[in-house]
Amino acid sequence: MASSSRRPEMGAAAIGAPAAAVPLLHPAVAAYLARHDGLVDRLPGHRHAWVRALRRCAAEAFARQGFPTRRNEAWHYTDLRALTEIRFDEPLVAVDRPVLLPDGIPEAGAPRLMFVDGRFRPDLSDLDALPACVRVQSLAALLEAGEETLRGRLGRLAPVEAGAFVALNAMLAEDGAVVTVSAAGSGARLHLVSIGSAEGDRPVAFHPRHLIAVEDGAELTLLESALGEGATPYLNNSVSEIALGAGARMTHVRLQAEAVASFHVATVFATVAEDAEYDSFALATGARLARNEVHATLGGTRSAAHLNGAQLGDGARHVDTTTVITHAAPSCASRQTFKSVLAGRSRAVFQGKIHVHRAAQKTDGYQMNQALLLSPEAEIDAKPQLEIYADDVKCSHGATVGELDADQIFYLRSRGLPLAEARAVLIEAFLADALEAVRDERLRDALAAATAAWWARAHAEAGA
Repeated sequence: MASSSRRPEMGAAAIGAPAAAVPLLHPAVAAYLARHDGLVDRLPGHRHAWVRALRRCAAEAFARQGFPTRRNEAWHYTDLRALTEIRFDEPLVAVDRPVLLPDGIPEAGAPRLMFVDGRFRPDLSDLDALPACVRVQSLAALLEAGEETLRGRLGRLAPVEAGAFVALNAMLAEDGAVVTVSAAGSGARLHLVSIGSAEGDRPVAFHPRHLIAVEDGAELTLLESALGEGATPYLNNSVSEIALGAGARMTHVRLQAEAVASFHVATVFATVAEDAEYDSFALATGARLARNEVHATLGGTRSAAHLNGAQLGDGARHVDTTTVITHAAPSCASRQTFKSVLAGRSRAVFQGKIHVHRAAQKTDGYQMNQALLLSPEAEIDAKPQLEIYADDVKCSHGATVGELDADQIFYLRSRGLPLAEARAVLIEAFLADALEAVRDERLRDALAAATAAWWARAHAEAGA
């Protein structure tokens, strides 16, 4: 990523700078900016000045930041060269073309919102089954209409300066789900499904932007499933902005089971108001390179955030979980438990930060990261962080790394279990307490099935 070239494809006027100020840009950055120039009059909402200004601002931020390298502290353990060396194009698909849905879409007992290559497919969705308290709209449709209420929501929690992938998303987002849950009902459930369907040998990139508001006193259980098939690379670069009102509750479970050659970058920004709770669990089993980045802000007294998950690696896959929990109000609690199971030559990263503001007295924060290495070539980098400016706090973090216990394997094999089954039992036990954090039984069963499918694949690849 050290090489660079001048970007003739995008004129200085396009980013509002004099010609002499056009910087030297990495070819991948230049290609995305040129793509923005070519699509600017076709992207949803292009007829409205405020939408064009938002995308232009995002393009300027992306040009300034460029893709992060390992010199960037937040990306020190994740090398993006494999991503930046591929030329991705926009998906050339009709929004109503027939789609063969892949196997393995979990059953969540909830209405489905289907996205194919980042575009909402109402014909494949269960819109008629939505509860009365849930309103679902297409971001593309709202942008096309120039919906003024979006101006105060789009980018409010996820500003373009928050990172290159956030800016890239804002620059090129074509669609997403805009979900509003009112307190008129309780126990609302949704299943947001993203299908990566890159065809032939043409890599594509899509950038869905989801806006979710759970109003005061309302409740939402949301399962997000990101799935894909095939050997053609694609990039799914999603950004979610989640706002929980006072006393609201949200259970947010995410399953990332992308195609093996794909790239997955998901960035979540959640704000939690007084007495509200954000309960999140993320399971990563797919993609060539995946990054799950969560920023949760506890902005109201007695609010809480639980960020839990598991990342499972095999082959030469790279999985990265990065979290930042900001305690900005007093008497708030946060819990983080992440587990990694790594086979083959896979590599995992866990970076977890708890940031306690001076006003956030009586903070209670806990973080634990545990890794199980199934191969001598597997590797994990762990970086727990505490940044505390208040006096009356209780914060702790811990990390462990180990391998399967030989005595336990011997015991199970002495009881007649084959080696693969004995290892599977111990892996399941290691992950069990992490999965127990998912209180919804149907969602927990879906995650357990995805975990079993990952182990079958990892075991087959290892030839054990």
